[in-house]
Amino acid sequence: MKEFRTLLFLDWFRGIFEKMGFDYPALRRILQVKFTMDQRRVPTVFQQQGKKGKESKGENRFIKSLWIYALFGLFIIPFVLIGENYIFQMSIAFSVIMFIIMTSMISDFSVVILDIRDNTILFTKPVEKKTISLAKTIHVCVYLFFLTAAMTLIPLVVALINQGFWFFLLFLAGILLSDILIVVFTALLYYLILKYFDGEKLKDIINYVQIGLSIGLAVGYQVVARSFEFVDLQVAFTAQWWQVFFPPMWFGSLFEWVLNGDNTTLVILFSVMALLFPFAALGIYIKILPTFEKNLQKLNSHGGKRRKKSNPIGKSLMKLMCYSREERAFYQFAHYMMKNEREFKLKVYPGLGFAIVLPFIFIFNHLMMSSFVDLSSSKVYLSIYASLIVIPTVVMQLGYSGKYKGSWIYKVAPVERHAAIHKGTLKAFLAKLFIPLYLVMAVCFLFLFGMKLLPGLIAVLVSAFIYTVVCYKLLSDGLPFSESFDGVKQSDGWKVLPFYIIIGAFIGLHVLSLTFGYGIYVYLVLLLVVNFVVWKYSFRD
Repeated sequence: MKEFRTLLFLDWFRGIFEKMGFDYPALRRILQVKFTMDQRRVPTVFQQQGKKGKESKGENRFIKSLWIYALFGLFIIPFVLIGENYIFQMSIAFSVIMFIIMTSMISDFSVVILDIRDNTILFTKPVEKKTISLAKTIHVCVYLFFLTAAMTLIPLVVALINQGFWFFLLFLAGILLSDILIVVFTALLYYLILKYFDGEKLKDIINYVQIGLSIGLAVGYQVVARSFEFVDLQVAFTAQWWQVFFPPMWFGSLFEWVLNGDNTTLVILFSVMALLFPFAALGIYIKILPTFEKNLQKLNSHGGKRRKKSNPIGKSLMKLMCYSREERAFYQFAHYMMKNEREFKLKVYPGLGFAIVLPFIFIFNHLMMSSFVDLSSSKVYLSIYASLIVIPTVVMQLGYSGKYKGSWIYKVAPVERHAAIHKGTLKAFLAKLFIPLYLVMAVCFLFLFGMKLLPGLIAVLVSAFIYTVVCYKLLSDGLPFSESFDGVKQSDGWKVLPFYIIIGAFIGLHVLSLTFGYGIYVYLVLLLVVNFVVWKYSFRD
């Protein structure tokens, strides 16, 4: 088994562990196995890229992903340098640090904090429970150290050079205290969820946090790019009582109190909370740890889900979109798969979230150069076509599933043609994923640009229906949910790039229709005819 440098470092403290009553050889062996298993785990920020065809043996993909966190650490640097309004600038800095680390803890390290797979083996061996708990704690702390160091090392060096030793020392202390707070808060969050819900509910929550992290990282690039345009602004900041509920304010107050000599009551209160609250929370966690470990056994339970009442709107929409009983059956099947397939949601939902944000990024860029009045008379509303970029990605993912071995059902299902399978699946994607997202954007665009935009928005939606069929026919060569996600290659993402040209063609035709009177209505009628023909004659098998 591989010898890890972390374990060699830990060997220096062997005497301390043994004096505290821990079985160090057993502790070391447990950690060695855990670190070995970690090499097989892909960090959430890389999961959107799929699996590589070949992986280097013995590599730790978490370590390879640290450069991404170092990149986001660069966002902190301007707030370290912008001046001496410490409570403002360092509150922003700690907001970024705590957001990234917290979401990473929940997304990537949930498998570490909530790992009970080894209990079946270790609890039957002569290993004390306190040694097992210490191994889990060290396991979390090691990866938290690497993550935090990658994100804050460069800002810490910049702080030491430009702001001095005391600023650096406070920054380092604040980072360590915030790490303690994050670990304890994450564990307490899981404790509360497991106390009132079963393991399936917790897994769903973790999955949605993973989705949120992926969306946050995608949008974060835009935030980083825009932030440097505001660093020269003069900011006047006054502490308010309600800010006591925002931990980043506590750590920002430490700098204001120590370096600026601000002795106001709220600043001192925030500073004291920054120093004492993490340790108080740690004490509470230690006290409830036995109950927490007991509740972790719920992760093995798969409590039956309550049957939800049928949705009359959903049923009406299904009957409107699907004409045959076969189509409706596979519509419901695809809806169930997209709703319950966790790996599918992790790969697809972030793209849906980014698609709903991207058009507004274009609008924001336009407002940076003009006024809100100019916005309503511009053609920036065509940016809503950017939401279509998610369609080829989702269509390509529709062929994969974690339960692909169940695809034998297609062979025994009493269907004469596969057309019902394909059409039912695509219509389920449009009805359950794309149309709700598009309606949210459409309402916002109508508010920004006025009701005159309604025919154009309908034209974009019909274009999306046509585009979905075109992408599916060209990108998919099998039945839905019939292949393993392990077959997704990293290079497959490049396959969707040529399809963005089709979106450009739709935009060009839309702009052309606006050059003559009532052109948008003529264009809409033509789109409806093409949509009917495409859906009717593209699926004949």
